[in-house]
Amino acid sequence: MKIGELSQQTGVSVRSLRHYEHCGLLTSVRQDNGYRDYSPLAVETVASIKLYLNLGLTTEQIAGFLTCVLQHKEAFCSEVLPVYRQKLAEIDRQIIELSQIRTNLLDRIASLTSTEQEPNK
Repeated sequence: MKIGELSQQTGVSVRSLRHYEHCGLLTSVRQDNGYRDYSPLAVETVASIKLYLNLGLTTEQIAGFLTCVLQHKEAFCSEVLPVYRQKLAEIDRQIIELSQIRTNLLDRIASLTSTEQEPNK
C-alpha cells in the first residue's frame, strides 16, 4: 500500500508516517518509481505507535520495544515496564512542579488583588 493509503487508513499524516520511518518505527519497500510500499501490517504498527505516543512516550522510547510488542504481547516484552515506570516518575515530577507554579501564581494573584481593594491614600 502507498503512503497516502496508509495515511487514510490510520488517520496519521503522511509527514508523520515519514517521520516514523525515519525513526525506524515503520518500514517500507521502495518501488522502482521511488514510491514507498507498505505491508498491510503497517496499519497495526501505526496503531501501536499512536497508542504509545498517546501515553506520552517518545519515538526513541517506542523504538526500544516496538518490534517485541508487534511480535509478542506487551506483557512478554521486558523492555516495556521500565519505560512505563520511567514515564510515570517523569509525570509525577511534572505534577509537583506544576503544582508549585500554580501555588506561586495564586499567591501573586492574591497579592495583586489585595492591593486593588485597598483604598488610595
